[in-house]
Amino acid sequence: MCGRYVLEGPVSRLTAHFDARYTEEESPFKNSYNIAPTTWVPVVRINREGERVILNHVWGLIPHWAKDKFGSAKLNNARGETVHEKPSFRTAFKKFRCLIPASGYFEWQAPPEGSGNRKQPFYIYPEETPYFAMAGVCDHWIDKTSGELVMSTAIITTEPSEKLKRVHDRMPVMISKEDWAVWLDPKNQDVKALRQLISSSDDLNFHAVGFGVSGVGKNRIDSKGLIDQFEPE
Repeated sequence: MCGRYVLEGPVSRLTAHFDARYTEEESPFKNSYNIAPTTWVPVVRINREGERVILNHVWGLIPHWAKDKFGSAKLNNARGETVHEKPSFRTAFKKFRCLIPASGYFEWQAPPEGSGNRKQPFYIYPEETPYFAMAGVCDHWIDKTSGELVMSTAIITTEPSEKLKRVHDRMPVMISKEDWAVWLDPKNQDVKALRQLISSSDDLNFHAVGFGVSGVGKNRIDSKGLIDQFEPE
């Protein structure tokens, strides 16, 4: 799974890398080193005019048929093996895909059984480019009482690459630049062909980091020091 990630700017680098216009003037993107589910995150999509844009979505998918918006934290990830058939994701996968930019993400390595040690966090980041383009699905939810519209997203995950297996048993799906247009095209609803883009990637580096980004209760910790290399004892 992917439960925390990092996104650094400036905005000009983000828009240039994804060749997309950033639309959120009232809620500008800010560097974040501990992005958690249920927060607003930038995603790359194609708008109704066919333009590639960057919009803010809630991380944690809220299906359009959901009775309320409070279950989104449970839907921050979608398994690539079943995303095309699960009720919460299948329509989104077919019609509403996106790219979720990330400078890197965190994963936790389980300690040897019986060691008594806690999980060791690692920071995983692109090998040659400034950003990962994580595969995402989107949906929109409307409150029938207030009319509130919430756009939301989930990160698609898959089995890890050989390089990453020693850290964790899942990783986000990374969409290669040459496949961005195919992935983002809302007119492309060929589920079989789209599933071919769900694969692991070895184009990454990683190193151990400290325990400041250890999860629940630490969302307020957000500094660049979280991604500094750490040497476990």
